[in-house]
Amino acid sequence: MPKVDEIKSAIESLPEKEFVELREWFSEKDWEKWDQRIETDSKSGKLDFLIKEAFEEKRRGKLKDL
Repeated sequence: MPKVDEIKSAIESLPEKEFVELREWFSEKDWEKWDQRIETDSKSGKLDFLIKEAFEEKRRGKLKDL
């Protein structure tokens, strides 16, 4: 498997069109991982505190209409 420095060098030598394609692919992969993490954390209850905070802010009348 190539080392990170070799991958960086290969990326730097890409034509602009291929670089853009790679950047878009990498961004999509990053967002997919983020979505998976949020889903996992939500299912495990790690984000329940956000719901509690939102309900508390609503109770206090501190929420703004969108």
